[in-house]
Amino acid sequence: MHFDSSAVDHQIRNLIARDRLPNLSICVKGPDGTVFEKAYGFRSIAQDDPVNEDTVFGIASMSKSITALAISILETEGKLSWNDPVSKYFPDFSVPGAPKDLVTLRTLAQHTAGIPPMEPLEWSIAQNSLNRDGEWIQAMRASAPNQMNTIEQIIEYIAHCPYPTVGAPGENMSYSNEGYAVLSYVVDMAAGIPLEDFCRQRIFEPLGMTRTIMDDDCISAHAMAQGNIVSLFEYDGDQLTCDDHWSILPPFRGCAMVKSTSRDMAAYYRCLSNWGMAGGKQVLPRAAVESMIGPSIPATDQALYGLGLYKRVKCGHVICEHGGGLHGVSTKGGLLLGEGYGFAVLCSLGDADMDSVMWVLYNAVMGIPLETSHHWFIPAGRDFSDPEMLVGTYIGHEGVPSRVKVSGTDAPLSAVVGDHPVTLVYCGAGRFLAMDREKPNQLRARLEFFFRNGTAWGVRVGSRIFTRENPI
Repeated sequence: MHFDSSAVDHQIRNLIARDRLPNLSICVKGPDGTVFEKAYGFRSIAQDDPVNEDTVFGIASMSKSITALAISILETEGKLSWNDPVSKYFPDFSVPGAPKDLVTLRTLAQHTAGIPPMEPLEWSIAQNSLNRDGEWIQAMRASAPNQMNTIEQIIEYIAHCPYPTVGAPGENMSYSNEGYAVLSYVVDMAAGIPLEDFCRQRIFEPLGMTRTIMDDDCISAHAMAQGNIVSLFEYDGDQLTCDDHWSILPPFRGCAMVKSTSRDMAAYYRCLSNWGMAGGKQVLPRAAVESMIGPSIPATDQALYGLGLYKRVKCGHVICEHGGGLHGVSTKGGLLLGEGYGFAVLCSLGDADMDSVMWVLYNAVMGIPLETSHHWFIPAGRDFSDPEMLVGTYIGHEGVPSRVKVSGTDAPLSAVVGDHPVTLVYCGAGRFLAMDREKPNQLRARLEFFFRNGTAWGVRVGSRIFTRENPI
């Protein structure tokens, strides 16, 4: 493998300029050591503190695979099973309309428990991140039923959720932060120690991840970083802003609360790529890694969520990956399964595109053109045959309610996603690209519709299923 570091650096600098990124930390580790490691930009808006290889970032939902790995390790030790019903650990846990025996740890981890998009994570951020303010925060605080700072409050809300479920357990994937909040506490019970301690003792320390920590308020992360930690950037219109108000969401520990460096995370993913081997030793149980991303999780060109990681095939390589996003956090991490490559891309700007950066790195290792896209929604070159089945409004309640509205049947199909008028480009099955109507090259969302009794009952927007607002 010839990795052209100069070409990669040039391509990444173009993406930084295109997306106006304040910083970026990148690491690629391969079978023979570090392949590429580079830091760009600054830790704060003052631009007097450059990011380096030891700079600590939030990794947000990249944390989920670490929680899934903890459960997989405990399963190898006979302390739990992925097939255990969640009610074994929380007797009051239920998903409305679903038999308790069918909602298992596995369905939570694969986001197939039927839990619809809901507000608890946003409520928890709004109620517990006391230094934060703004229109969104105020709206969430006004609607929150409680402090949303305990797992019992989340479990109660799931059990009495006013929104329709998104399928029977095991039927449909719809991303659920609440499911991983519950899994965090299952680890506590099965391990006999807090998830944070288990991850430190069984994952971080054995892998030499000395600048990685799971904490719920960033106080411990600041102490570990000794000043070398990013501030959090956002764009307010065209104005770049910066603060140090980390998201605090106590029950969502294993869902989004790890802080780390690109170097540590690349080492983590490389170990998973090597089926738990690091430094010539079996550091993680092979069976634990196999349960997460092994043969039981199919590998196709369409991304499928396994246990804490998406799995897909590109140019004959099996990629396992996950992104993350919070206030001032945009990240991507991944691996080439069985090839000994781990990748990490960390940025402290909210809502930034890390896919494009990661694809450059994958492509460089795979020896294909750096600009190659990894999108798997491919236009079919024809119109959808039954557009009347799509007409309607679909709603998701993760935070402030968001809608997708399809109002006509004339080709090309038009819709509104959020506040954005879009044109729907058919991609086969029930899939569409929602392209901005005024900026036709700008992708607004990837949509996948679900059908029952002659009509679409829901649409997956990215990774969340919105349900028809007024069912027919």
